Amino acid sequence: MEENIEQIIGDLLIQKQKYLVTAESCTGGMLSNLITDVPGSSDYYIGGVSTYSYGAKRKLLKVKAMTLKSYGAVSSETVKEMAIGVRELFAEEVTFENIIGISISGIAGPGGGMPGKPVGLVWVGLSTLDGTWAYKRVWNGDRIQNKKYSSIFALQLLQAYLTGNLESIRKEK
Repeated sequence: MEENIEQIIGDLLIQKQKYLVTAESCTGGMLSNLITDVPGSSDYYIGGVSTYSYGAKRKLLKVKAMTLKSYGAVSSETVKEMAIGVRELFAEEVTFENIIGISISGIAGPGGGMPGKPVGLVWVGLSTLDGTWAYKRVWNGDRIQNKKYSSIFALQLLQAYLTGNLESIRKEK
């Protein structure tokens, strides 16, 4: 039986003795759901938060009010702060250095788009001991498809990091 990406990531996290945490906005927990569909995911998945509002992002993830005001929730700056913030939120469980944070914020649709930020725009943040990055994608699906595409991309990004191939993922597309 062929392993799916969620299983592969779980195996890699265990091998590298790393733990995963998630901060989701537009995906509303879909990424966490995919991760926890794997039996034994409690060995490497600590938890996640769905921070849909500005207030939730500020309070739970310590995203700066100025970041949200200046760049908005759907931005490189915000997902980077979300990814760092979710690592800090769960740092009591294991050491901060061993936690990998993934964050997602976007416009799933069908409404909500604006000039410069179309429906389907998503930013995915990744924060690790090695650094913090943000990756932009624009999907053309419906609301559910855009949420799924974003969640799968976050898994692909995590796999690329864990296999030392992060440079293979283009930051903008």
